[in-house]
Amino acid sequence: MQHWIVCSGGALIPNWLEAMPQAILLRRNRLVDIPLNEVGIIWLHLAANEDIETVYPGLNLGSAQQAVVLADAPNQELIVASLNYGASGCCNAYAAPEVLQQVGLVVTNGGLWVGQTLLKQLVGSTAKAYGAQAKKAKNEDWSALLSEREQQVARLVARGSSNREVAEQLSISERTAKAHLTSIFDKLGLRDRLQLSLKINGLTI
Repeated sequence: MQHWIVCSGGALIPNWLEAMPQAILLRRNRLVDIPLNEVGIIWLHLAANEDIETVYPGLNLGSAQQAVVLADAPNQELIVASLNYGASGCCNAYAAPEVLQQVGLVVTNGGLWVGQTLLKQLVGSTAKAYGAQAKKAKNEDWSALLSEREQQVARLVARGSSNREVAEQLSISERTAKAHLTSIFDKLGLRDRLQLSLKINGLTI
């Protein structure tokens, strides 16, 4: 698995180098040099107040490539813009090396990454904005595929609860909460918590 880190120039931030010691560092104007037939993740660095579509116009990914935005100042607006742009995730450029490695693993396996704190913000605002619409639509087809306990877990996760918070609210172990969530993803054909939230809150995935 190859990693390319694209930025304005200069040396790698130390946490990038520790997380991806074999990464290839490219200046932004050399983004087109990445071969489309090579498997890997393209990490796109954004400084504070930069716009992804302006800095990286016309991103072209190969069929076995994903893009992740490394943002100096990640926020909800940038997350949405990154996902709409075609990236599979957005994380803090200064995240710990082990977090960056986890981001890479999730994205490689087809998931989306926006970080736990930012995920809760995004999920929370989504639930609030579309809660009334979802209730009116009564779109509960998904619930017929889940057990009663799985439905409880799904609704809590869709409101932004972490596995630990789900476990505390349902008086189960965190391991059991995680197992229920894995089963939910499998039964509903979903990849991650964000897709689950969108489905339960009445949005099209």
